[in-house]
Amino acid sequence: MHLTSPAFVNGGMIPVKHTCDGEDVSPALDVDDLPEGARSLVLVMEDPDAPRGTWDHWIAYDIDPCDHIPEGVRTLGTPGRNSWGNAGYGGPCPPSGTHRYVFRLVALDRRLGLPPGLTKAEVMTAAAPHILDEAVLIGLYGRSSTGRK
Repeated sequence: MHLTSPAFVNGGMIPVKHTCDGEDVSPALDVDDLPEGARSLVLVMEDPDAPRGTWDHWIAYDIDPCDHIPEGVRTLGTPGRNSWGNAGYGGPCPPSGTHRYVFRLVALDRRLGLPPGLTKAEVMTAAAPHILDEAVLIGLYGRSSTGRK
C-alpha cells in the first residue's frame, strides 16, 4: 500500500494552505495498492517532534476503503479526538523549528464499530489485531516569523 499527496512529496514541505498559518484545510491524499480484503481504513496524522511528545493532529477510523481522500474533507469515517481535544483535522502549527508530520494510513480486515471521539491510542489498540497493511507519508513544516498568525 502506498500513500501520496498531490500537495507535497514524501519528505517535502507541506504548503501553508494546509497549516494554521493558512486555511488549515487537510491535504488531498491518494492511496495505491489497497490490500485485498480491506474493510476499513484508519488515518492518523501526528507530529513526533512536538516539544511535549508526539502531538496528534488528525484521527479518523472506520473510513470506507478508497483510493482518494479529497482536500479539505470535513467528515471522514468516524472522527477521533486529536491532541487539542477536537474532532477532525488540525494542521501543522509548530511552536519553533521545522517539524515532521507523519500521515499513517492503516488498512483493516474489519470495521472497528467504535464510538466517535476516541484517542489515537484507543483506536490503534483496537485496530492492532486487524491490520492488513499500512502506508506512511511524511511532510515537513516550519513557521517563519512573517508567516505566523
